[in-house]
Amino acid sequence: MRAKVETVRIDGLPVRLYSAAPAGQLGQDGSPTVVLVHGIGMSHRSFARSQRALATTHRTVSVDLPGFGWLPAAGRRLSIEELGDLVVRAVRSRGHDDLVLVGQSMGSQVVVESARQHPSVVRSVVMVGPVIATGRRTLRQQAFDLARDGLVERVRMNAVLVTDYLRSMRQYLHELRPMLRYRTEDTVAEVAQPVLVVRGDRDPIARREWSERVAAAAPDGTFVELAGPHHVQERQPEAFARLVDAFERAHTPQASP
Repeated sequence: MRAKVETVRIDGLPVRLYSAAPAGQLGQDGSPTVVLVHGIGMSHRSFARSQRALATTHRTVSVDLPGFGWLPAAGRRLSIEELGDLVVRAVRSRGHDDLVLVGQSMGSQVVVESARQHPSVVRSVVMVGPVIATGRRTLRQQAFDLARDGLVERVRMNAVLVTDYLRSMRQYLHELRPMLRYRTEDTVAEVAQPVLVVRGDRDPIARREWSERVAAAAPDGTFVELAGPHHVQERQPEAFARLVDAFERAHTPQASP
């Protein structure tokens, strides 16, 4: 497996890209690039294990959004719409134009917005633990659900959560309002690309009824549960990678003989 790290600037905003792929496949070879987008307060580390699993068979790029993962804070609120555009432009600046977008938690909002704005380059979307459920769009409710999730996450993931949150607190506070107000269920209804919604069966943040509703709202949506908490992609990285691989292959146009 080959890997590299680079920081690009889009409209003055820094975005860090962690690329990993099978040996010899960091360049373009006709296959899509799997792009991984973290949630609020987090960084690429929330996809560390799943990226390694995916990168055995796919070209991958894990993103650090501005103000997260040690990047300097943007100094202002960035809307979900702006972040969705930013992710695609950052990845495309490195030559990737056929994308499978994977977002976790707030990252699920970002990637569905990316797909809405850039339908010509986004092949499909995977939403892991999508937020925020109707009726739970308050800071108090989300804090309660996050605390409950901490009880079922493993020690490693909780350590990543705490350290990532501490280093990104300035931008975290800016992004709370856009995340709480964004209506994922409305945007996903406008996305023509195939959408896979993945939920951990012990996730108190993305509850089952809500996650099924998001999948049902997509014109071409599928819902799958894996055993685990909110960060189920890290609890079961190999199973998650197989799921993404099967989803991507099922929606890859077959070449004419």
